[in-house]
Amino acid sequence: MRFETTVQRPVEASGVGLHSGVPVKIRIVPAPPATGIVFVRTDLDRFTIPASWRYVQKVSYATSLMRQGVLISTTEHLLSTFYSMGIDNAYVEIDNLEVPILDGSGLPFVELINTAGIKEYRRRKRYLRIRRPVSVEGGGKRITILPSDRFLLTCDVYFPHPLVGRQSLETEVTPEFYAENIAPARTFGFEHELGQMRNMGLIRGASLDNAVCFDQTSILNPGGLRFPDECCRHKALDLIGDLALIGRPLLGHVIAEKAGHAMHFALVNRIMADPTLYEIISFDQLATRVAHALVS
Repeated sequence: MRFETTVQRPVEASGVGLHSGVPVKIRIVPAPPATGIVFVRTDLDRFTIPASWRYVQKVSYATSLMRQGVLISTTEHLLSTFYSMGIDNAYVEIDNLEVPILDGSGLPFVELINTAGIKEYRRRKRYLRIRRPVSVEGGGKRITILPSDRFLLTCDVYFPHPLVGRQSLETEVTPEFYAENIAPARTFGFEHELGQMRNMGLIRGASLDNAVCFDQTSILNPGGLRFPDECCRHKALDLIGDLALIGRPLLGHVIAEKAGHAMHFALVNRIMADPTLYEIISFDQLATRVAHALVS
């Protein structure tokens, strides 16, 4: 896309928070150019929290933002959908501390954006293009980003379960591919971990309606999996949501090997801490550069 966008009209949804279990309503509202994505706590005098890496607070089982002690939790599914569907600017009015989990995937958010429609402004979209390779690794996990003139994703996961094992996905992320092949993939967990997570104050709102759950040999959800590699696709969804905290469309090839929220954010932090790693360019500059490369 050449120009910045927002939603055409307000849309809303309600549900529960995956980890808090609290009832919550969100309303996605058009925002002016150069606003970015901004959460608005309607229960706290419309206090605002920009969806930015600068406000990342926790990255364990979900990505949470905090400003001046005010929290917005589990932002990754909504931000992943905004990013992949090309929405640059929006206010997200929310009346509690956690984005609703809905069905555990990005699909309900895709449907909301399709209902709202997309409005294009005349302000040129500016991309963050990676100039040289960057890697973060540790504990048998690694995430790397390589220079590219597109947004490419390679995601590799491994879980020692007969229905999961090793799974990989490699793709260019486009709105069409995301909506059909990544957004429907749901968050997931394993039955033997549930007790520990509840003891940590997590998954209070989890159910088989909003998460995939595996026991030792099978899946507990009556409808089964949406994709044979649904776990890998959901990890890709999460990864995109965390990368969206950069605040601009990304041009680079991201390669994630068994990475999670903490490592995703470590990569974002590494990139944003060193301006020599990237350049900010417009769509027209990118098109001109690609054309010259093809000619030469």
